Amino acid sequence: MPDGPLPPPRLSLPARLYLLAWDTTRLRVTGATRLHHLVRAGALTELAQRGLLVDDDGIATPVDLDARTGDPVLDGLLDLVRESCPRRWRTWVTLRAGRTLVAVREQLAAEGYLRAEKRRVLGVFPSVEYALERVAAVDALREETRRVLEGARPAADVCERAAAVAALAAAARLRTLAPGGDRGRHQRRVEELTERSAAAAPALRGVVHEVRAALTPAAAAA
Repeated sequence: MPDGPLPPPRLSLPARLYLLAWDTTRLRVTGATRLHHLVRAGALTELAQRGLLVDDDGIATPVDLDARTGDPVLDGLLDLVRESCPRRWRTWVTLRAGRTLVAVREQLAAEGYLRAEKRRVLGVFPSVEYALERVAAVDALREETRRVLEGARPAADVCERAAAVAALAAAARLRTLAPGGDRGRHQRRVEELTERSAAAAPALRGVVHEVRAALTPAAAAA
């Protein structure tokens, strides 16, 4: 797939958040110790925005046992929630979050955003490493997210997906968006974007706040 501008709208929230973690100058992922939590938070938020996961007294609950999104990453998480004991949103941000990260990488490799490189650790154990292919697309996504975060437009004019991407990325303190001393200076704007990302339904507000809050302790400790 050729390099190009912004990723198409069909790319999910977890896919966009994963791409935002790439440093396109050094061609490596930043914040790797907590990236799986950020990606999982994006998947939970999108499923909630689509109405496929709802809040039942603090519990993330599937609304339909047969509903599918057509996205393997989101459907994989839906299946995991359905097959597991009832759990709170914050628990799902971290529980087996690596599964969602692996699924996102495989999806992006299949769509040409990443290149999978097979290697052997110690010359024996098979391993797969990923290289970024569509650098310009990730640069464009990062600049668009920065504009959303900087407040060039009123939060009410930002689409719910873009608002959620910016709010979650800021909560995780991605270095690609806010290096060093810039972190934390967008707190009021992040609150506005969090509200905007939950605009589709009043019940979403608590869900998005809880998912975002689950990222903050990990980000602060990193």
